[in-house]
Amino acid sequence: MVINTNMSAQSSARLLMESSALLNKSLMRLSSGSKIVSPEDDVAGQAVALRFDAQISRINAAKGNIANAISFSQTQDGFLKKVAKALDRMSELAILAQDVTKTDADRALYDLEFQTLVDYIKDVATKDYNGVSLFDGATLSVTIDSDGNTFNMSGVNLGAAAYTTVLNSSDVSTTTTAAAALTNVKAAIVQLSTDRATVGANVARLMYTSDQLGVLKDNLTSANSRIKDVDVAEESTQFARYNILVQAGTAMLAQANAVPQMVLRLLS
Repeated sequence: MVINTNMSAQSSARLLMESSALLNKSLMRLSSGSKIVSPEDDVAGQAVALRFDAQISRINAAKGNIANAISFSQTQDGFLKKVAKALDRMSELAILAQDVTKTDADRALYDLEFQTLVDYIKDVATKDYNGVSLFDGATLSVTIDSDGNTFNMSGVNLGAAAYTTVLNSSDVSTTTTAAAALTNVKAAIVQLSTDRATVGANVARLMYTSDQLGVLKDNLTSANSRIKDVDVAEESTQFARYNILVQAGTAMLAQANAVPQMVLRLLS
């Protein structure tokens, strides 16, 4: 029997320290909901999780860009719907102005409405979306994924020849000019149908891409969860185990510390 070196107490203290560390780690996991509370818990997993977190953030940003581009295109189409109605009415006025029972005074009234609609279309051509022109015909590059790849969204140009011919040199003040105006308006309507189809194609493409990014984000989040998130059921079982070990280790350390006191019986 020795006094200076109590191997039982030393071993018990070491095991108690290890159990306490494991218990504290389990407490942190359960309280944070994260399996990785410090890098040494899973070095490779932590690195992968960091990359996933960054990619998910970039995907969210790309989805925001796409949503804004869709809103831009929908705004374009909203204006083009009104332009279509204006052109429809202008073609109707061009037909009415060719009525042989009408006088030039009557045609002047038709032309007044015709020119008002021309001014309306000219005004629409100047509209913008957050400072970006809606109808200058520029192609816009929309970022569509986390790697910065882009989709070139075709623009709509209300300054195209089919429109400017109507807007700058058409009237229905006489039967002759009304006939010419009708030809010009019909050409503008054909161009408008093409432009609306272009806008529709842009929206469809962007919506497909947005849905694709949503699926990708879900998959990445699921993979990230498997790396980072704690399984509460499993961890609570480990917590109960470590808790019992700490309590048992504390009791055994007390017993080990009491062993040298038996030496006093030999000395008494």
